[in-house]
Amino acid sequence: MKCLIAGCGYVGLPLGRELIRLGHEVYGLRRSASAEAELTAAGIKPVVADITRRETLAKLPNEFDWVVNCVSSTGGSAEDYRQIYLQGTRNLIEWLSARRPGKFVYTSSTSVYGQTDGSLVKETSPTEPLVDTAKVLLETEKVLLGTSGPQGRSPQPEVPAVVLRVAGIYGPERGHGFKQFLNNEARIEGEGSRFLNMIHRDDLIGCIIAALKNGRAGEIYNAVDDEPVSQVNFFQWLAEELGKDLPPSAPANFEENRKRGVTNKRVSNRKLKMELGYQFKYPNFRKGYTAEILRLERAGELNVSPDRS
Repeated sequence: MKCLIAGCGYVGLPLGRELIRLGHEVYGLRRSASAEAELTAAGIKPVVADITRRETLAKLPNEFDWVVNCVSSTGGSAEDYRQIYLQGTRNLIEWLSARRPGKFVYTSSTSVYGQTDGSLVKETSPTEPLVDTAKVLLETEKVLLGTSGPQGRSPQPEVPAVVLRVAGIYGPERGHGFKQFLNNEARIEGEGSRFLNMIHRDDLIGCIIAALKNGRAGEIYNAVDDEPVSQVNFFQWLAEELGKDLPPSAPANFEENRKRGVTNKRVSNRKLKMELGYQFKYPNFRKGYTAEILRLERAGELNVSPDRS
């Protein structure tokens, strides 16, 4: 297959490598030529365009069998999200409408679920995001799936799209709570009962490829591992593995959490596993972080700050 990856960075670059290993031809789209050498070294054909500027897409090759949009926002504001995700997706849809790709996979986020009661969440659960950035992601999904216009139809041309709602990504050089723990900066919120939902980068890549192969157009799948974990249990495991004390507790700040869009839910991956047939390499955070700790140890990069006395 001839594949285009929009946003060939933390996820897109290793995704491209894996697709090439599987025998596909891969083009990597970035906004500047600064990553051209890195992409070329991975066997990916670099192309330069900015999906927020429709006119730059005209320079791209005309035909692709598979397209993956895994761009990330360089800023954190709702306007940044609106430009990168919403307008960028609209531009891609318009550009692709005459080219008829076989499959378009978009990486959204489980932040579109706003549940705060620890309930089990599946793809049919209510989507009532707490913050504006997540609201933009949900609007982007609706545009892509053709459900945002009058009578539930989108004014945008349609593409055979699959949406992956991605949980918190961790892996090499990524994992906010893990890094905070290593540096003695982590805090347990209240009793630590809030659930965390995660996915290892390698499994996200596997989920994207499974969606390209087996995902049904118009469907949404939660890309998350098998085991949501409470915050306190996550840190307890890290403390035991690394021989450190538990982080101190901090009072839960409801108003601050609301502003940040902090949720408490258990996201289910049952539909993804059943329909896409994907088997996780790291079905839970213990397996994933064990691999990451070993990788850092072997590289001599596991820097564990001593506990504060």
